[in-house]
Order: sequence, then C-alpha cells, then structure tokens
Amino acid sequence: MNRSLIASIVSGLILVSLQILLFRNFAFFNIGFAFVYLLFMLSLPKETNHLGAMFLALLIGLVIDLFYQTLGIHAASLVFLMFVRPFWLSANVPRSGYEVNDLMVLGNYGLGWFMGYSLPLVFSYCCIVFFVEAGSGDLFWQTITKALVSTVITLAFIIIAQYLFYPKRR
Repeated sequence: MNRSLIASIVSGLILVSLQILLFRNFAFFNIGFAFVYLLFMLSLPKETNHLGAMFLALLIGLVIDLFYQTLGIHAASLVFLMFVRPFWLSANVPRSGYEVNDLMVLGNYGLGWFMGYSLPLVFSYCCIVFFVEAGSGDLFWQTITKALVSTVITLAFIIIAQYLFYPKRR
C-alpha cells in the first residue's frame, strides 16, 4: 500500500469516529448540525472508481445511521452525493486541471475552487437528509433553513480541518 492511501484510510476512520463520538451531539440551536465525515468522501481523488466510491459511501452511511438511529437516511444521502460527485468534478475543473491521484482538498486547488466544488454537494446532502427526515414538504422553510445552516456549519468545520491537518501542495 502506498503512503497516501494509508493516510487517507486513517483520516477516514478518524473523521467517522469524530462524527459518531463528538459531532453527533453537536447542534447549533437545534437547527444546525455538522457532518465532518463528508470531508473524507469529498477529498477522495478524482480517479476513484465510481461504483467503489458509492459502495464506500453506503458502508460509511450505514455506520453513521447505526449510531444516529436514522434507518438509512445518511446512507442514501451519501450514496447520492457520491453518484453526483464525478459529474460535478467534470463541470468544476480548476484552471490548472486535476493532477492524477491528488486529493480534492483546499490545499491542492485553493479556497475558491473548493467552495465551488463542495458547497453544492454538501447542500444537496443536507437537503436530502432533512427532507427525508421531515417526511413531507409541509415544513419546507424550516427544512431549507436547517439545510442552509447545517451546510455553513459543516463547511466551516471542513475548512478548519483542512487548514489544520491537510498539507498544502508544494
């Protein structure tokens, strides 16, 4: 195994563990939630096998659902995110293009690119989670508010984590 693969696996385990142990209980006025484990899924290299990434998303989502007791909501949302991700990466190419096996992180492509890449994906993930949880469109504005606030909080934690733990490209 190469070193970056091992580092990626370790970071994934740490992020999922942090989500389960710490961020599960984090709620901002009961409308904003942090989903920091999305950093692991968003940072996978562009060359990652599409079906393999969706299967990994299913497994991680089911683990999160097990601890959140949400019956597959996170798994379905994460599989959707990983289904859409390759198409979004193709539409959102940085000026210099993608490097082979580079992590899709802020340090490699810059803050502007990362926000354009991650914001729609995290927002769609949050919308699916909260609309499925709501069970109907009756609480549309409350659900959209939860999704927006959760997206901002999630992205704030993801960006802070990248500045702290992910090295910049040389």
